[in-house]
Amino acid sequence: MDPVTGAAVVGGAVVAIVGTPLLLGAAGFTSAGIAAGSLAASMMSASAVASGGGVVAGGVVAVCQSIGAAGLSGATAAVGCVGAVGGFVASLFF
Repeated sequence: MDPVTGAAVVGGAVVAIVGTPLLLGAAGFTSAGIAAGSLAASMMSASAVASGGGVVAGGVVAVCQSIGAAGLSGATAAVGCVGAVGGFVASLFF
């Protein structure tokens, strides 16, 4: 893999880590809770109906709300960036 492709891979990983909380906020997963009438509210409703009345802990809706409320931790962002760099370095040898 050439350096330009490697930079694109690493850059894409960084954008994904930074952009994920922004995208979730736009979908309605906010720090104040799920916004009424949003995509997040529709997802929460469907999840509650599917599970018999409550949102499953550790499910997609719960994880998205957690990220929307608190953002990604520094440790999560660091692991994501290290993973991207590690993948790029490994691609140089395989």
